[in-house]
Amino acid sequence: MPIAAWPTPDGGEEYALAFDSGRARRLLILPPLFDEGNKTRHTLVETMRRLDRMGIDCFLPDLPGCNESLAPLEGQWLAGWRAATLAAAQHFGASHLLTVRASAILAPPALSGWRYAPTGGANALRAMLRARTIAGREMGISENADDLLQAGRNDGLNLAGYRLGPQMVRDLEGARLPDSGRLTDLSHAIIGGAAPWLRAEPGFDPAQADTLAGFLAVELGK
Repeated sequence: MPIAAWPTPDGGEEYALAFDSGRARRLLILPPLFDEGNKTRHTLVETMRRLDRMGIDCFLPDLPGCNESLAPLEGQWLAGWRAATLAAAQHFGASHLLTVRASAILAPPALSGWRYAPTGGANALRAMLRARTIAGREMGISENADDLLQAGRNDGLNLAGYRLGPQMVRDLEGARLPDSGRLTDLSHAIIGGAAPWLRAEPGFDPAQADTLAGFLAVELGK
């Protein structure tokens, strides 16, 4: 896959999947956060392959602490991620933006584009807390979401295999879905099929990648 590096505001460097042929239409894609990002990555990569064939450059950056990043996830916070997404948009010369799920809370405000099935950080945090308590019950462990959240505010928390620091927990708790601004909301009903972020394991539906890429290509061509 085509990989490119981009500079982060703290002087570091992260990677991005980049289909870059210097074309005018340049779409920055912000993936879902945490486990939802893992479950949807294949779909987003295949969507990008289709967009590339349609004449659209597209970029999927790794946020600091995620995927191949050498930065520790536990040390990340939302303000840092927002600065990083802005840096990625500027580095790649993005003309448009697609956020997916809770990455809507990281959107650079100057870009036009779309929010695919947007949700807030607080909703994403609650979903991960709920998943942990359910998994705990299946193993005979009794945990309360409110107690976990209180502990996470002070000491950080392991959720869905991700170690979140206390600042990230507090940030997510207060991160409601913002006004759409220059972005248009895209309902998953338009894409159809089972939502990829709800799968038990990462998967891929070619029809969803076809539909998402087709929608974006039409909109970018207007």
